[in-house]
Amino acid sequence: MSSEGEIIGEIAQGALIARAAEPAHGEAEDGHTHESACLNCGTALVGSHCHQCGQAAHVHKTLGAFFHDLLHGVFHFEGKIWRTLPLLAWNPGKLTREYIDGRRASYVSPIALFLFVVFLTFAVFNLLKSPVNFNAGSNAQAQAGFGAARVEADNAVERLEARLANARAGKGGDVVALERELKSARDAVTALEAAEQGNLPETIADADPGTSRATADAINKAWRHAKENPDLMLYKLQTGAYKYAWLVIPLSVPFLWLLFPFSRRFHLYDHTVFVTYSVSFMLILATLASLLISAEIGWLPGLLMLYSPVHMYRQARGTYQLSRFGALWRTFFLALFAQIVLILFGTILALMVASG
Repeated sequence: MSSEGEIIGEIAQGALIARAAEPAHGEAEDGHTHESACLNCGTALVGSHCHQCGQAAHVHKTLGAFFHDLLHGVFHFEGKIWRTLPLLAWNPGKLTREYIDGRRASYVSPIALFLFVVFLTFAVFNLLKSPVNFNAGSNAQAQAGFGAARVEADNAVERLEARLANARAGKGGDVVALERELKSARDAVTALEAAEQGNLPETIADADPGTSRATADAINKAWRHAKENPDLMLYKLQTGAYKYAWLVIPLSVPFLWLLFPFSRRFHLYDHTVFVTYSVSFMLILATLASLLISAEIGWLPGLLMLYSPVHMYRQARGTYQLSRFGALWRTFFLALFAQIVLILFGTILALMVASG
């Protein structure tokens, strides 16, 4: 079977052959039509666009115009993207503020940029393939990770045993609470021992005061599916993440609102534009980092990802016209909220995959 690149090449080659065979097919002599009335609604034309429906006065009928329209429809390619990306990367606050204030003609809209970046990100991830390997026995990195986790878990057990002994000796501490913590720590050690041998637990969630029985059952169902067919589960998670990536926006907006709960200057619309541009940039960063990791370029991917809180700071300060201190403390919470949103998104995605 041909690769994606070969298929695209064949399509392009076919288009060129067709063009050579019938160079003027379907076109006027100069590639333009000349109308006195709009072809869309019939309104008499005055100027370069119909004042009734907005369609361009003249319809181009050339292959060049077709591909121009394709690029224009996807990306407003003729200048907008090159004005948007530099601002998005280095002055995101100005870009967000400009769009919110209505100065939009020069920039790609946040939702158009988001949709394109989501497509680009998952295309790159699919091209690079997933680095995840579910076979712990053959994955040296996973084994090293299990070993480090095992050391930490053993240390936690020793600390809790010492604290429990002191509590039982009357030196302070809640004996019942410490016994419960020690049991959990020992259970973690047991689970890690099994995982090191490739024996993953049957369940990973239990119903307790913080987790309902239905939620625990759904999580465990997803876990069993993953154990039985990890490759299929990974594929479903990837495709689900692509389809439902937009959920990150409504999940994030309420958290951003919490940073300005009583402000009359900033509204949910402002926060939505902020979040959409911000998520788009973070996806671009993740894509670039993945490419650099694939190219085995040492420390550069990590350095690149360190820019993300700087970007949050610059966007928050410019968008909401904050002081340095106001932008700094909000950046701390933005980073925290971003992690919470990722956890929520991952949980929702896992539950959707399990129910499907």
